[in-house]
Amino acid sequence: TCNLVFQSHEDPSDDEAIEKASENRTAARQDSDSKPAVKKKRKQPTECFLSQPEEKQESAVKAKKRKKKKISDVLQKSAPKPGVPADLQNLLSQHFGENRSVIEIEELKLADSCFLPANDLTHSFSSYLKEICPKWAKLRRNHKEKKSLVMLVLCSSALRSLELIKSMTAFKGDCRVIKLFAKHIKIKEQMNMLEKGMFHIGVGTPGRVKALVEQDALCLNSVKYMILDWNWRDQKLRRMMDIPEIKKETIDLLEKSIIKLCRDGSVKLGLF
Repeated sequence: TCNLVFQSHEDPSDDEAIEKASENRTAARQDSDSKPAVKKKRKQPTECFLSQPEEKQESAVKAKKRKKKKISDVLQKSAPKPGVPADLQNLLSQHFGENRSVIEIEELKLADSCFLPANDLTHSFSSYLKEICPKWAKLRRNHKEKKSLVMLVLCSSALRSLELIKSMTAFKGDCRVIKLFAKHIKIKEQMNMLEKGMFHIGVGTPGRVKALVEQDALCLNSVKYMILDWNWRDQKLRRMMDIPEIKKETIDLLEKSIIKLCRDGSVKLGLF
């Protein structure tokens, strides 16, 4: 009987120990479960902090894009300035500066005597031509050579060529004018016209004029006046020298033919 009583006293203590151990385990589990939640709360401010530099970068990119200026923006703030001979001289020196020697660049420079008075933006095309060519009537009568011209006018497009031809009506009188551009006119047609007929004035684009010169369909030795449509701007507000293709072809034509004739004194350059 004594043994039975002793065992009955031991059983409750064992149960209490087991209960305490289980309680400790559950508490440990709760602590381990609660730890990740605390970590997530701590990560939130770091995520917000990392997003701030990205917003600053986007705003910086937008600010850079806004800084780009267009030709129209520049022209609105400043009045257009008429072209002067120094503008053409600077254009030639910039174009050839990297690839030519000092001696070659000197040979491409033109004296002030090679230039006609520039348009001050007050002239129509006819009034400008009348001012720079006071002896035009005599030059027109004496010209009898085929494949040649007395006056060559270079501009940026076929449409602009037609506008210039219409605007010189008061000046040209009964002179014969030939269109020297590529749009709707084949080069063979222009070659036949120059070979069979006699023309006083040629108006066109530098690319087509250069092609005719290279094929010996047009001789520039009789040219007395070469006019560049320098100041006019198209719908995009570009001048003829602002268009890379037109600029290159014009400079090529000047280098191959016109500059030498100007230095010899037979051709005068005008900037309209």
